[in-house]
Amino acid sequence: MISASELRKSYGQTLAVRGVSFQAERGSVLGLLGPNGAGKTSIMKVLTGYHYPDSGTALVCGIDVTEDPVAVKAKVGYLPESAPLYPDLTPAEYLDFAAEARGLAGAARSSAVERAVESCGLAPVFRRPVEELSKGYRQRLGLAQAILHDPEVLILDEPTTGLDPNQILEIRALIREIGREKTVLLSTHVLQEVEAVCSRVVILNDGLVAAMGAPSDIGEALKGEERLRVRLRPRAGSLDETRAAALAVGLSGLRGLRALDDPRLAGDGSCALELAAPAGGEPGALVFDWAVENGLVLLELERHRLSLEEIFVKLTAEGGSK
Repeated sequence: MISASELRKSYGQTLAVRGVSFQAERGSVLGLLGPNGAGKTSIMKVLTGYHYPDSGTALVCGIDVTEDPVAVKAKVGYLPESAPLYPDLTPAEYLDFAAEARGLAGAARSSAVERAVESCGLAPVFRRPVEELSKGYRQRLGLAQAILHDPEVLILDEPTTGLDPNQILEIRALIREIGREKTVLLSTHVLQEVEAVCSRVVILNDGLVAAMGAPSDIGEALKGEERLRVRLRPRAGSLDETRAAALAVGLSGLRGLRALDDPRLAGDGSCALELAAPAGGEPGALVFDWAVENGLVLLELERHRLSLEEIFVKLTAEGGSK
């Protein structure tokens, strides 16, 4: 439903998007994740026909956004970061206006408004002026205008910005529901948003794709790295700072392992440290065998993959790209 290939977009001398490619299918929620200035909003403006790309192609429902932006707009529902609302109108008046702008009339218009109001839970505030609505209801109203014409593609730019925790949960649940039938492209810099809503994620940094995949396995696809937390103690005696430091050096000499911090001594004579290890192998067995050979008791061994937060920080700190 959405296909971007080598998109590039600049503003004067500033390169906002530098050759970005990705796809989003029907019945999925794709997250564009990245820090401020990563190029998320620029990509969305290109996909909605608001801006033309400098080069590359963007197809929405098979339509080239450069060749026929009006046809693309008919297929797309768009909610920018600041919902485009008129404070002196009520939701009833605003949605009626938006429906008319979309070319809906008569029974089709009434049906579209009714469906959007029900989907977004706007009935309690339907006749109240927008200026009196909470931020949560304003976001719901912005989302209602985006789905009013039953678009095949929904593009949302930071849809939960400024909401309280309860409102965030409500909007996320609504996005998940919509994403079961439509193609949803969601821009965010909130990691929890991606994990809670998105089936796939594109991590952007400095206008480039740094990683792409499902939130659950993007760590393996990206760096192939996981972490080991270990706690060791000598069979006899206890560890001091010098012996603990030597222990860290010894572990770092094993195949592919790397100490990530200084050993932390405990009162029982043991020390704990965290190791980076290549994914797919058996680093725990390496640590166990090494401990036995060196007269150490392995008290704890915990293995875990990089979290999405750790990956995001690692990528955006290093400026990595893929």
